[in-house]
Parts: sequence; C-alpha cells; structure tokens
Amino acid sequence: MDAFEQLVSEILWQEGYWVRTSVKVELTKEEKRAIGRPSAPRWELDLVGYCARDNVLQVVECKSYLDSSGVHAAAFVGGNTAQANRYKLFTDDALRDVVFGRLQQQFVAMGACRENPVIRLALACGKIRNANDRMQLETHFVDKGWVLWDEAWLRERLSRMAAGGYENQVSAVVAKLLLRK
Repeated sequence: MDAFEQLVSEILWQEGYWVRTSVKVELTKEEKRAIGRPSAPRWELDLVGYCARDNVLQVVECKSYLDSSGVHAAAFVGGNTAQANRYKLFTDDALRDVVFGRLQQQFVAMGACRENPVIRLALACGKIRNANDRMQLETHFVDKGWVLWDEAWLRERLSRMAAGGYENQVSAVVAKLLLRK
C-alpha cells in the first residue's frame, strides 16, 4: 500500500468505514473471458471500505498525482485512451460490472458485509489538472453516480482530524502538527 492509499484509508476509518487495502477480486475464467482478459491475474482494488450502517461497499481508486499535472478530465469524458487506461473501472462498464459483482459475492460469502450491499465507486485524488478539468469531472461523476474526493475533500477531513482527539495514526499526527494553530 502506498502512502496516499493509507491516508485515504485512515480518513475512511475515521468516518466509520471498515477498510481493506489492496483487495484482490477472484474472477472466474468465464468472468475473465466476459471482460476480454482471459489470462488476467486477480483484479486488485486500491481500497474497499464498508459502512455497515448503510450497507455500502465503497470502492476507491487512489491517485495522488501531487507532483504531476494532476487528473485530466479527458481520461473520463474526452476519450483520451492513454489516460483512460489508468482508470479502467471508470471507463469500462463491462469490467466494472463483473468486478463489482464478484466483489459483492466474495464479501458476502466471507461475512465482510451483509447481503445486497450498494457498491459505490470513488476516485480519491491529490490534484486535478485545472479548474476546467475539475468542473468537467464533477459534472461527469455526478451524472455517473460516482464520488470524487479531491484536494478540498482531503484538506477538510485532515482538518477534522487535527481538531479531534489524539489518534495514534500517522495521518492524524501530521494533521495536528501542520494544521493546529
């Protein structure tokens, strides 16, 4: 797990989610053929959070992009295939349906969630390229029923951590050091 995934994981934990990182989805041979990847290894999800209160499985793709140009809207809405390959769950409907179907079966079978959870897809990113890309992404994500967690979302959650009681987590300690007055 990388540092950005750990940060998002700890934020979700603070918000009441049980969180697993690097979740392997065990696709069957038939499912692999259905998505056009017959020799693919197990599909890996960055984070899966479960909120028992709402019976929601939150699948989170994490992209920090802190020292890069950031997330480009063209990867999602403009047909830029080189960029889109980084976000397969967002850009390939068949893949998403198969992976989410198998994820639900796996988690229910192992007792990690209740029957028939709602599965939501989220992108957590540390940087979006520019204001125009942000606007396009926000509109596209709302239209698709996805969740976009950007820099503002991260800052707001870290500010909450800084204001809260002591937690022995790297994210909470750093938030307190940098954000408390």
